[in-house]
Amino acid sequence: MSTNNLLNLPSISFIPLLILPFLYWAFNSPKKTNLTLYVHDYLTGHDTSAVTVAGKDGPTTSVLHFGTLVAVDDPVTENPDPKSKQIGRAQGMYVNSQLDGKGLHLVFSVIFTDGEYKGSTLEIQGADLFAMEEREFSVVSGTGYFRFVKGYGIMTTEMLDIPNLRAVLKLHVTVKHY
Repeated sequence: MSTNNLLNLPSISFIPLLILPFLYWAFNSPKKTNLTLYVHDYLTGHDTSAVTVAGKDGPTTSVLHFGTLVAVDDPVTENPDPKSKQIGRAQGMYVNSQLDGKGLHLVFSVIFTDGEYKGSTLEIQGADLFAMEEREFSVVSGTGYFRFVKGYGIMTTEMLDIPNLRAVLKLHVTVKHY
């Protein structure tokens, strides 16, 4: 084809090239999901779900001391009541990473075992300065329904029993995913 013929092509043939990026954007825009979860973190009792694995004095070190590492497999429920429907587990660890003992660093997976998101996970990471009323954390990854997720959450303490090392944490999670 000569250059003159290319210039004489109807301008309508270029319209699909202009529309394709808009169609791609319209059908591939991220979804936004808001969740409220309750994590039951118990270091004592018949339903213990967290255990100290290392610390200044070995596994007998209190979680309230700097350097203490705790492994968790906490129930995740729909409501703060421990008897409410369990929808998953929070599995991972936290370390007391603040010299005065009032701050943790969390790294755990929320593994959904029931409900709409069964088989999916969210990967949580961040600081838990538990003396604060609200703490913000990052949602850094996910699987299943939450593939390619990014987001954040706000954590509040629903119940705290320091003498018995038992807590119920409320997590408001907002994520964007495809």
